Amino acid sequence: MDGSAVIEKTVAEHIVSFLERRNVEHVFGLCGHTNIAVLAALADSPIDFITVRHEQIASHAADAYARVTGKASVVLSHLSPGLTNCATGVANAALDCIPMVVIAGDIPTHYYGKHPHQEVNLHADAAQWEIYRPFVKRAWRVDRADLMAEILEKAFHLAESGQPGPVLVNVPMDIFSAVIPSDSFDRVAQNTRALKKPSLDDETAREIVRALAGAKAPVAYVGGGILLAQASEELRQFVEHMELPLAHSLMGKGALSDAHPLVMGMTGFWGTKLVNQTCLEADYVFALGTRFKEADCSSWYPGFTFNIGANGNETKVIHIDIEPQEIGRNYPTEIGVVADAKAALKVLNRVARELYPDGISREAKAAEIAAFRESFKKSNLEMQTSSAFPMMPERILADTRIALPDDAIITTDVGWNKNGVGQQFDILTPGSILTPGGFATMGFGPPGALGAKLAAPDRVVVSLVGDGGFGQNPSMLTTAVELNLGIVWIVMNNNAFGTIAGLQKAHYGLTYGTTFPGSAEAPSHGPNYADIARAYGAVGVKISAAAQLLPELQKAIASAQPTVLDVPMINNPTPTTGHWNILDIYSPDENISHVAT
Repeated sequence: MDGSAVIEKTVAEHIVSFLERRNVEHVFGLCGHTNIAVLAALADSPIDFITVRHEQIASHAADAYARVTGKASVVLSHLSPGLTNCATGVANAALDCIPMVVIAGDIPTHYYGKHPHQEVNLHADAAQWEIYRPFVKRAWRVDRADLMAEILEKAFHLAESGQPGPVLVNVPMDIFSAVIPSDSFDRVAQNTRALKKPSLDDETAREIVRALAGAKAPVAYVGGGILLAQASEELRQFVEHMELPLAHSLMGKGALSDAHPLVMGMTGFWGTKLVNQTCLEADYVFALGTRFKEADCSSWYPGFTFNIGANGNETKVIHIDIEPQEIGRNYPTEIGVVADAKAALKVLNRVARELYPDGISREAKAAEIAAFRESFKKSNLEMQTSSAFPMMPERILADTRIALPDDAIITTDVGWNKNGVGQQFDILTPGSILTPGGFATMGFGPPGALGAKLAAPDRVVVSLVGDGGFGQNPSMLTTAVELNLGIVWIVMNNNAFGTIAGLQKAHYGLTYGTTFPGSAEAPSHGPNYADIARAYGAVGVKISAAAQLLPELQKAIASAQPTVLDVPMINNPTPTTGHWNILDIYSPDENISHVAT
């Protein structure tokens, strides 16, 4: 104890003081009768409560906020419908390993078993917290006020340590209002704020470095774990010293700048020929912070992206990850290491310089990457400069890249704005793209931009989103306007759930339930997103010619006002050289693509 006086106040007030000591600056959420005691405590706090109009907006915004800050974000939710509204965003964070602490109100403890207002108890009493069990790292129900301090402390440590992820602290409303002394909170205040992360021993590091140095065709393959560990600089030093061509998963995009001469691009279904073929021919795959997930690995079919474990193939895997369960999950691993990516790379860099002070030279591969980039750029040039209207998606992305500073933060959603961006849009500052990977959640990008801008108010933030994704929760514009967040939403509007429409057309010859009436240029009943933006108090612009987008985007960025650019777009497919198992399920024994020809 530090000798300070014990102070009695409500649990809600203690919670807010706890969050202040952890330097929490924003709490995302929505009011309800179960959590207003916490809101009352926040009223006099330096912590800003970010009010939204739907709880899914809160959890998506908190997700993006945590990605930018690298610290656990905080969501405050009401019981039952509030908690279920939040669930999609929390699950999205879980599948992308984003740290988050969800504090939810619940029914009073003295009403357990009586089915009070709004309680979910059709199968068990006082079991609201179990709704989150399939996707949070842990869910606590707080039944004693004196346990709140240690539960909160455990919650933050668990959310941020190991493989990060969300946790739930479920609090009956009478516990929030209970008055208790500060001694339990004073005790945890002396605890460490962050746990030390596991590293790599020198013997294992030498084994890895020697294997890569002796390999004929090694590939470094990285995932989102590099960004979670903030290890981009250590990664750059290692791949440069060992001259390793670098491939990445969707979540690993931006681990290094796409302008780096050793970066080949994204693997898998939407990967290019260069990256997929290089990975197929690799004798060693050096994997860091990646889970080898389905879309990144062409559904694990040999012959498309990886031949690891294929009969007669000599490809071997060295895999470093913070989570033991990820190592060997989908491919056999020769050397598996449980370690933090940043800590491991620091050791690998030191050992590599000790063993090979002059580094390793693979000039031919670097030249091949440069040549491919040039040819790929030329192959897209016609689309990127096309004056066609509705616009080509390639031109939307090209003009956006021209308008943005190198460190602009981009949030994506699903469809062209995710797959096309992963393949064709250069990310020049590590960690500046926020995308829904594991859950691939439609509707993440627009509210995610709120969290990104709050976390980095001095950086340009742009949300690239389809009309389907933007339509999920347009009320996030209210929060942007109220807080004067100068975000630009670029609605790539093909008047459809375009990726799914392409799949359905290719395999079933129709687009039932996947397109909207009319066309991208003239929807017969569809919303005008520019008008919607203006109705919320934001700036709204309907693009009417291809040449209009770039100047309007530049104007929107300069204005620093929340702005929606509604951009009619042709539903072109994102080209692919990989494979996706769903094609075989829809059309077995037929060579049918993911889009109609």
